[in-house]
Amino acid sequence: MGRSDDYKFLQIVDARAALNQKVNLIGVVVDTGLPKQSKGTDCFCSIRIIDESYPSPGISINFFAETMEKLPQVQTVGDIIQLSQVVMKTHGYDIYALFNKKFSSFAIFDGNNNSNFLPYQCSSIYHAREQDKKFILGLMKWLVDHKIDTGLTDSHSLKEIREGERFNLICKIVHICEVEKDKWMLLVWDGADTPPVTIKTKLQEEMENPLPLQPLGFTLQRDILCTLPPLGTLLRVTVDSCNEKLGINFLKSNRWVKLINIRCELHTALWHAVLMPFSRVCYLSDEDDIVVQLMRQYDERRKSKWGWMPLSSFPWPSDLTETDYPDVPFVSLMRALANPRVVGKFHCVVRVVAAFPWLAENFRSPSGVYRIRLTLEDPTARIHAYLYKEDAEQFFDGYPSVHELTRKRNLLLGTSEGDDGSEMNDYVRNPPWITCCLKSYHIDASDPWGSRNFQIFATTLKA
Repeated sequence: MGRSDDYKFLQIVDARAALNQKVNLIGVVVDTGLPKQSKGTDCFCSIRIIDESYPSPGISINFFAETMEKLPQVQTVGDIIQLSQVVMKTHGYDIYALFNKKFSSFAIFDGNNNSNFLPYQCSSIYHAREQDKKFILGLMKWLVDHKIDTGLTDSHSLKEIREGERFNLICKIVHICEVEKDKWMLLVWDGADTPPVTIKTKLQEEMENPLPLQPLGFTLQRDILCTLPPLGTLLRVTVDSCNEKLGINFLKSNRWVKLINIRCELHTALWHAVLMPFSRVCYLSDEDDIVVQLMRQYDERRKSKWGWMPLSSFPWPSDLTETDYPDVPFVSLMRALANPRVVGKFHCVVRVVAAFPWLAENFRSPSGVYRIRLTLEDPTARIHAYLYKEDAEQFFDGYPSVHELTRKRNLLLGTSEGDDGSEMNDYVRNPPWITCCLKSYHIDASDPWGSRNFQIFATTLKA
């Protein structure tokens, strides 16, 4: 390009033919790669753009910068990026544009605001030009008729995920936290419940290696807990262990996104997702049709008397238990955990995924008092809840024999009926959904709003 043509933009279809040349481009952002540390000293990310000449699949722009902060920070799918002096390159059959931090420049504009031509982010050597406005406005007008497909049809809901699958997920990033030094975790949510998991641990391991309530090495502070949605699963998302230099801490919290090409795993019977080097993200507007639809479904569920039951327990939990308050609406374990008052009573639908002690003959102390710690879970949380004294007497209908207690335990935990637990086998447990009443109380009386224990009460195991 000559100096007089510095302001001229090539359409993507023409730029693809200008290999090894410097070109100016302007396009609509459809998704971005995750920022990461390159193999050298620079940071790297990739952005995919489209225009009228090449609306699908678009072209990637590869950026290198000295810091993560200097990389493009696209706010929403559909925003417009202006690029000057990027070099067209090939890698195999792929054609892409390379942003050189020494002579290239970029500027990003709000794609929904045709009255503001000021970029919300630009590189240090960017220079605004009056001639650029007509190109920006032209793309905005094209977008009115060419609605970007944010992809509900190729995305999963959390209720559909499966272990080992790669999938796309439309979700809200509700929290970003540092679980270890320079290791970050996302908590994402779409209002739905993840499927119940088969438990594959030995019952006898509960003493030395108890089933964790949260991912290992991760503790969510109470002030954060109280800000999280009380209904629907919070999916933990981390970086693949071989690619810990992905800068997920530079993602934006409290934003709806589409996470593209992530992998689903199970850790200690808890759902978990992993971001890969090739995973991508696009930020969605709160007014996006998909976001509006998901929020409407969540609001309808939240307002329903029975919507607080786990989705997989419909049409109704098992009849294994009954409570003294069958008409009291259910709440989730997350709602119980985040209750502003420590002392409270709750009606819940849960699964019993572990018990301590695990042998029925040890359910009572030498003095004959019941004292059992159960691990309960629903799609929102996993907690410990205690069976103690007269509440346990009601639960087990008095003092049945050890053989009968073992049978009841097996039904509760979803093990094969008749297994007396004497053999050191691996258990594959599918606990049923049951109803129970929980009461919370202080762990530390000097901490009236903080730590709490839970105890099962007003519940009878009918089997």
